[in-house]
Amino acid sequence: MIHRDDKGRVSFGRFDYLIQGLIVLSLFAFAIETLPNLSTASRKLLRGFEVISVSVFTIEYILRLLLCRPRLSYAFSFFGLVDLIAILPFYLSTGIDLRSIRAFRLLRLFRLLKLARYSAAMQRFHRAFLIAKEELVLFGAVALIVLYLSAVGIYYFERDAQPE
Repeated sequence: MIHRDDKGRVSFGRFDYLIQGLIVLSLFAFAIETLPNLSTASRKLLRGFEVISVSVFTIEYILRLLLCRPRLSYAFSFFGLVDLIAILPFYLSTGIDLRSIRAFRLLRLFRLLKLARYSAAMQRFHRAFLIAKEELVLFGAVALIVLYLSAVGIYYFERDAQPE
């Protein structure tokens, strides 16, 4: 059931479909957790689902690490880093005061990027992104400069009218 493509990437066949479904369910559970009037029983159920899904994601990550050739090529690849970032918030939040790292829980949204591995269109988009990387970096830098200059301009023109 384990397949390698011509670049040495590992595919698990039907297990990949299970992972895709688990990613979607995990994102759905994450959205439900944000509801304000959620009962304690529902929160426990969602937490249990979180533990199970992160366990499966961790096993998948370890299997891919063990089966890739060369071993570290997956760990430092785009999808390897996405997989790590998708499970890391769970492990960071265990045993640590969550009030200080609550923002790290938003990194769970990186699980959405895990779906990109299973989509040919997303893989083509990734290749196109790599081709246009320099132009996108330049555009981002120019956009940040324009944003900064706009913010400074708004501050100087409006500071007397809105001192607070």
